[in-house]
Amino acid sequence: MGQIKVKAEAVLDARPEDVYATIADYKKGHPSILPEKNLYDLQVEEGGYGAGTIMRFKSRILGVEQAFYQRVSEPEPGREIVEQDIEPGQNFVTTFSVDPVEGGQKSRVEISTSLDSSPGLMGFVERVVISIFNPRIYREEMKLLESVAQKREGSIPFSIEPGFPLVSTSSCCRHWHQASRPSPGARHTSRAFHALDHLVERFTCFR
Repeated sequence: MGQIKVKAEAVLDARPEDVYATIADYKKGHPSILPEKNLYDLQVEEGGYGAGTIMRFKSRILGVEQAFYQRVSEPEPGREIVEQDIEPGQNFVTTFSVDPVEGGQKSRVEISTSLDSSPGLMGFVERVVISIFNPRIYREEMKLLESVAQKREGSIPFSIEPGFPLVSTSSCCRHWHQASRPSPGARHTSRAFHALDHLVERFTCFR
C-alpha cells in the first residue's frame, strides 16, 4: 500500500486574513467555496470555526460518491488548516496553507491532499483518478475562495452571537459614537469619557 499525494496552488487577489477566515468558517464560509458538482453537503457536528470542528461532507468524482467524516486542526493558526479522517480507513488528510504576498494584499494558497491507496488494481485506479481530478477541483475551489474572501473585507473580525446585527466595523464605530457620546456640554466636563471615547475610536474602528 503506497501513499497518494496531490496539490494545487494559486495566488489570490484577497488578503490572507480574509482567505484564512473563509476557510476556517465551516458554517458559512467554507461551504460557499466548495465546487457543488464535486464537493457538497457539508454538515458541522461540533464547533464550526477552526480547530476542533468536526464535520461531514460528500464528494463525487466520475459519478462515484464518497462520504467523509473529519476533524479540523490548526497546526499554524492563521496560516495552516488541516482536515483529517476520524475513522480508520484511507486516512485522507487535506491541508490548506495561506501565505501573504505583495505586502499582505494578496495570498498564496496551496491545497494538498494525501491518502493511503488501496492495494492492487484499485490503488492504481485511485492514483490515476485523484491525480487528474483533485487538482482541477482545488483550482476551482480557490477561484470561489478568492471571490468569497474578497467579500469578507471589512467584516467584524471576531465571532458574534446568533441574532446580533451584523454591521461593518465602520458602521459599528459610527453607531457607538452616536449612541454613547453625551451632550457637548457634558463631554467637555468629562475628561474620563473623552479618554474612553478616544480609545474606542483607536482600537475598535478598524476602517
